[in-house]
Amino acid sequence: MRRAPAPAVRTHRATSPWLFLLPGLAVVSAFGLYPFLTTVHQAFTDARTLTPGTWVGLDNFRRMLDDEQFWVALRNSGLYVALVVPFTVLLPLLLALLVQKPLKGVAFFRAAFYTPVVASVVVVALIWGWMLDDRGLVNGILRVLGAGPVDFLGDAWLLLLSAMALTVWKGLGYYMVIYLAALGNVPHELHEAAAVDGAGALRRFVGVTVPAVRSTMVLVAALSSVSAFKVFSEVYLLAGPTGGPAGQDTTLVMLVQRTGTGLAGRVGYASALSLVVFVIALLLMLLVLRADRKEDR
Repeated sequence: MRRAPAPAVRTHRATSPWLFLLPGLAVVSAFGLYPFLTTVHQAFTDARTLTPGTWVGLDNFRRMLDDEQFWVALRNSGLYVALVVPFTVLLPLLLALLVQKPLKGVAFFRAAFYTPVVASVVVVALIWGWMLDDRGLVNGILRVLGAGPVDFLGDAWLLLLSAMALTVWKGLGYYMVIYLAALGNVPHELHEAAAVDGAGALRRFVGVTVPAVRSTMVLVAALSSVSAFKVFSEVYLLAGPTGGPAGQDTTLVMLVQRTGTGLAGRVGYASALSLVVFVIALLLMLLVLRADRKEDR
């Protein structure tokens, strides 16, 4: 008859998994949970860079309603999501379909499409800034064509659209790899059966490919929505610290950075802005997942 383990052995079995998790939990708590809780607390104070501040309740959130720059930043971040996400969902899928085919030299194109992902966003943004400058490559080509120079970096709307194009271009390779993994699980028999039934390339794409990778499209939509809403580097590097002409290209994360830094930084107000960014990004992800669940019903 098998004997039951001793109490010391049972205790060891119960605590040993937590001992393995302890280093990871300590790192997450120190660099993730604690800063988050601190930000939530400071969102309800008037803290500044050099002073801890006092409790002010919802005053920071009331101030947002009267802050014109907040509404401008919210508009820009919302437009970023609305215009960037459809391209980052569809274009990488089309690229994945192209590079999935076993053609000669396709490995070179896979690497070429993925290169912007591993490149530094600072370097990429600087190159785009040089290209879109009044004396840059793009305006040079336009002059040759007789279209004249276009003020890509001086006009508020053109600058914002240029930053969006940069975001889409840099993320194509990353999402393409995700789609390649999903396309590898699509049975070839489905395409063959559709081809036998007389379906063309477009009908096979809509009727076979899209339903087969729909869950992956939802994942890409969720990831790109949150990433687009929290955009910072692309706009900051193209528009500068002021957020473009009269600050009209400022995004929410840029507003947080501008408000909370410096010796006179309003840390409490910046923390409230950060909390709003977190809540809206969370709601965006939940909306995408909820829409996917409705499609499954």
